[in-house]
Amino acid sequence: MTQSPPPAFDRPMIEALVCPVTHTALSYDAARQELISKAAGLAFPIRAGIPIMLVAEARQIKAD
Repeated sequence: MTQSPPPAFDRPMIEALVCPVTHTALSYDAARQELISKAAGLAFPIRAGIPIMLVAEARQIKAD
């Protein structure tokens, strides 16, 4: 089975988004298709090109 590439998304829209918890900027992780909030320690998934900005859907990440 061939895996298709992730769908494209609107980069200016992604850059305009902020963390719903801390209201700080997010960084984009292309490999994992996630938006990372280092301030909140959360990774928000991007599914089918749509950022899911719900805390309940976010993955907790460890601080570096």
